[in-house]
Amino acid sequence: MSLLGAGLRALRGARLGAVRAMSSLEPALDPALASLASLQVTRPREHVLHVELNRPHKRNAMDSAFWREMVLCFGAIAQDSSCRAVIISGAGAVFSSGIDLASLGAEVMALPGDDAARRSWNLRRKIRDFQESFTAMEKCPKPVIAAIHGACVGAGVDLISACDIRFCSQDAWFQVKEVDIGLAADVGTLQRLPKIVGSQSLVNELALTARRMMAPEAHSCGLVSRVFADKAALLAGALEVAVAIAARSPVAVQGTKVNLLFSRDHSVPEGLRYMATWNMAMLQTDDIAKSVQATLDKKGLEDVPFAKL
Repeated sequence: MSLLGAGLRALRGARLGAVRAMSSLEPALDPALASLASLQVTRPREHVLHVELNRPHKRNAMDSAFWREMVLCFGAIAQDSSCRAVIISGAGAVFSSGIDLASLGAEVMALPGDDAARRSWNLRRKIRDFQESFTAMEKCPKPVIAAIHGACVGAGVDLISACDIRFCSQDAWFQVKEVDIGLAADVGTLQRLPKIVGSQSLVNELALTARRMMAPEAHSCGLVSRVFADKAALLAGALEVAVAIAARSPVAVQGTKVNLLFSRDHSVPEGLRYMATWNMAMLQTDDIAKSVQATLDKKGLEDVPFAKL
């Protein structure tokens, strides 16, 4: 956590100092989040949670515990009314080296089934469980910011593809690695990456060749929206954006995420109808009057006491 501490110090200022002072009023973490084996969850600012992949000795390879704990973690965050934004990063030298192949092999070998059909049925269920580990993060109504440094390989790309905002450091690199180990990526990259990166040709190239994509190319193609000098600056930048999101009305922020995801997967007319139905209730929030009054009074939204959601 020392690098995150350096990031926090880099953001000193009167406004953020006020936010830091209020953070002491935040409730304790859900006990379920405090006892995870593969993830470490902290609260660096009021209304902001930091989820850290926490197997640095294994380059944050994703073992059996990780897949279960991601669902548990983001299910709890979705229900945490005090959380308004999330940062996800990796401890140690890299973001993630992808799936822990030894752990995966043991799980596949242990699948029950008396014949090919039954074994296939159980394998499909296992794959769907793995997929849900990242879909749970996407479905969580709190915006998730991925802060990527060093290697982001295989399932690491699946993970960040399910995040709402992606930043990286200059040393970051990305690799859709699965074809190199004899399989097609099956937990989200092939479904989400084409909707993030503007070029289907580039997605096809990355997925079919497993070549590395470095930070400048990731930025130019739209996989990440900002590149920072190093990990400390990356975490500081991610925290600054998370604090800005958390200062806005949670009704507005979470409604925006839900509708952005709906519109991604539906036509424009369907998205507009969904939005109208959504806002026929949500426009009745007191948060609108509070936000408008703050603007008229030339106050920052961080000074507005929005109710929890």
